[in-house]
Amino acid sequence: MRAKILIILVILFAFLNCSRPQDEKNPVDWVDVFVGTSNSRWMLGPYATVPFGMVQLGPDNQGDVWMGGYEYAINSVTGFSHIHAWTMGGLRMMPATTDLVFNDRPVDAAYKGGGAGYHSRILKETEKASPGYYSVHLYDHDVYAEMTATTRCGFQKYTFPEKKESRILIDLLFPTEVWYSYSIKDAEIRKVNEYEIEGYATCQIRAQDWNVYTLNFVLKFDKPFDTFNGWNEGKLKKDTTSISGKNDIGAYVTYKTITDEVIMVKSGLSLVSIDQARLNLETELGDFAWDFDAVRTAASNQWNNLLSSVKVEGGTDEDKTKFYTNLYRCYAAKQTWSDVDGKYMDPCENVQQMPEGQRMIGGDSFWNSYWNLNSVWSLISPEYMESYVQAQLELYRKNGWTSVGPTGVEYTGIMNVSHETAMITGAYQKGIRNFDVEEAYRAVRHTVTEQGKRLLPCSGLAGNEYLDVYIKKGYVPYEMNPSSLTMDYAYDDFCVAQMAKSMGKNEDYEYLMKRSGNWKSLFHPELKYIVPKDSTGKWLENYNPFSGQYLVEGNGWQYSLYVPHDIPGLIDLIGIDLFNERLEEGFEKSVSEKFAAHAFDRYMPEPVEYFINMGNQVNMQAPYLFNYSGKPWLTQKYSRAILDTYYGSTPYHGWEGDEDEGQMGGWFVMSAMGLFEMEGGCETEPMVNISSPLFNKITIKLDDKYYPGKEFVIEARNNSKENIYIQSATFNNEPLNSVRIKFSDIVKGGKLELIMGPKLNKDWGNNP
Repeated sequence: MRAKILIILVILFAFLNCSRPQDEKNPVDWVDVFVGTSNSRWMLGPYATVPFGMVQLGPDNQGDVWMGGYEYAINSVTGFSHIHAWTMGGLRMMPATTDLVFNDRPVDAAYKGGGAGYHSRILKETEKASPGYYSVHLYDHDVYAEMTATTRCGFQKYTFPEKKESRILIDLLFPTEVWYSYSIKDAEIRKVNEYEIEGYATCQIRAQDWNVYTLNFVLKFDKPFDTFNGWNEGKLKKDTTSISGKNDIGAYVTYKTITDEVIMVKSGLSLVSIDQARLNLETELGDFAWDFDAVRTAASNQWNNLLSSVKVEGGTDEDKTKFYTNLYRCYAAKQTWSDVDGKYMDPCENVQQMPEGQRMIGGDSFWNSYWNLNSVWSLISPEYMESYVQAQLELYRKNGWTSVGPTGVEYTGIMNVSHETAMITGAYQKGIRNFDVEEAYRAVRHTVTEQGKRLLPCSGLAGNEYLDVYIKKGYVPYEMNPSSLTMDYAYDDFCVAQMAKSMGKNEDYEYLMKRSGNWKSLFHPELKYIVPKDSTGKWLENYNPFSGQYLVEGNGWQYSLYVPHDIPGLIDLIGIDLFNERLEEGFEKSVSEKFAAHAFDRYMPEPVEYFINMGNQVNMQAPYLFNYSGKPWLTQKYSRAILDTYYGSTPYHGWEGDEDEGQMGGWFVMSAMGLFEMEGGCETEPMVNISSPLFNKITIKLDDKYYPGKEFVIEARNNSKENIYIQSATFNNEPLNSVRIKFSDIVKGGKLELIMGPKLNKDWGNNP
């Protein structure tokens, strides 16, 4: 009897267990950090990092080539470096057990004469990574390498084989992406004791005086090493206490290991000093002792808490992977450059102090980040947006200028424009204002009214270099600099004008709004295209709209659509019929190219007929232009097509272009929710475009520190891969026939409900 009861209970338990839905994945579990890493940049790889981390610790496997760094298709690792920031690298480490070699030549024997190097082949199936973690088995060294990170620290765990001499190498000079290759001007690595090493490396990018930084580091080992050794420019110095010099310099420690012996290394970094690196190490990793798994879990939890700000339901597993991976990318490549106590190194290499609770943040350019990254940060994580604005105001306060990056806390002038003005303005307009708003206005006004200049020897270009010419002529002549600067300057004028209006500064508003129309100076009345002019006012001869001549990373066809602040004015000048005709032709002819141009036209000997290019910033608004030209169903059609085809979910197909530091990711996240900000959120009343969501239901948890609502829900009923067209809509149960809603209404909380269908509905959305 008891046996029968036991059998019944077992069967019942099995039935209940089978009928119970599988545990849902956490958002962090959907992230695939290998996506797109075969079309990589130095800043994009399967690195162990936390949101806005100084440390991005992970594998390198290429030499100094364009788009060098990590390439998924290469089955080797040359080392694990800590810094993978735009124009910056630093502190590579590598465990090794084969014959002693202290250069890092990649596997390719053709690379600069070949040579073995300390690299190792890998079996690809042993390579694993997730947000905050990376691991791989180094085949040639028979070492299992694992790594995780905190904001300013790395944590490595190496499992060695039995060897009379196992080594851990520290290399300060190694190949990075060739465009940003760097040299070591001065460096020293010192043995503190048998458990600790400290040092610094003063690095210079492309021999430019403005981009010099000193990376300070402290390394702590969980077991005492046997010997400390170093090399400089090919000369080996064994069993020493320090090594110093320039160019090729590094060190290694040795151990006698038994089978499966684990040796762990903690690393603390700082741009300020070695003492500050030690402070970062003790503060961020001190409480963890040598518990590697606890640090890994903390990093994963940090990511999961951030990614959980958005919950998506419906869609395919691939859609979820793409969504959370792209959301991850929005936070994985910008860096915190201040230490745990707020100290940072300014552009003149002087130690400065951030106000309490604030941090210095930097990275690549804000070039058109107002279409994607700014939107994600302001809606999903306004605290990050606020931190970035505070960092910009600190730079303005101490140096007189905001910065378009700043990489490593420098003024770079990259991309020739200062769209940090859009970020600061957008934050203010959306109610993110935990900063001195009058100071913020002075900062952005300064950028659009004061002539930019080079802050040598401290740093590079601050502000807009050709602003004086632009103000005088109403455009930038093409023989001086790319004419596309005119379009960017005009947009920034609009942004600051809108902030002036919101703050009651009417005289500034009138002046800058008038100037924001300067883009019309390049509008050719007969060709109906944006055409460069020279300093005498003469149009460029033999103009071809598919040429990228005198334009920045785009062609004339694309730039002729690039007036984010005045799309109605652009449509009026072109004519709505011609506007739609061109745009529809462009999309139809771009389907086979997955809406991407695979080379910048300015690099081609002859113009190439590329239309839509989602792979670079100036054309990423294209599908949403139909919302302004009376055909919103085409916005719905093509935004969904781009989500499905331009974006992929494999290492070989993530983005068909230059992902930079989350720009492509931000576009996917916003568009997958059916949202887009054409004007970048800079209007006095920021408006958000509506399109076709990828998921049946999206729930955004609103931050109650900044916004009054608890959550905003977007529900797409009858949604599917076929049902991509909006049939009708309600907002908080009220009928909605507009393709745009107020940002302020979104953050009050509520529900946007869309009824989807397989056929376009020309009756919905004709009220822009």
